[in-house]
Amino acid sequence: MSDELNQPQLGLERIYTKDISFEVPNTEVFTKPWQPETDVTVATSVNDLDEDYKEVVLNVSVTAKLDNSVAFIAEVQQAGIFLLKNIPEADLPHLLQAYCPNILFPYAREAISDIVTRGSFPQLLLAPVNFEQAFLQSQLANEDADNADA
Repeated sequence: MSDELNQPQLGLERIYTKDISFEVPNTEVFTKPWQPETDVTVATSVNDLDEDYKEVVLNVSVTAKLDNSVAFIAEVQQAGIFLLKNIPEADLPHLLQAYCPNILFPYAREAISDIVTRGSFPQLLLAPVNFEQAFLQSQLANEDADNADA
């Protein structure tokens, strides 16, 4: 029975939108043909809630420019509370930086699409993000930096 209590547990307890922001700083964009340049940034942060629970926040920001003028800025902080009990320490970075953001991204993507459409702009569907690849690249970059320091 004690083996069952010490088994690794990973669970999604809650998904919620922590913050949403939408700004249209220049309404002249509504009078021009719509062919924007978009810049998308994605970042993740982790907050410890207690020994077994962590809040993972996926920050997605989209800036659309039209003729070098900002058409809109859409930002979403999509969060989730995850149970991570008896997880080996070596596995935590992968779970928190790749697995959890993969779960949150579809919700953030939908929120961005919704607020952009409500701002009377054409629907914006963000391309999928490969968090696994981004995690592996960051690990390799960290290893390279560690090797360069040695």
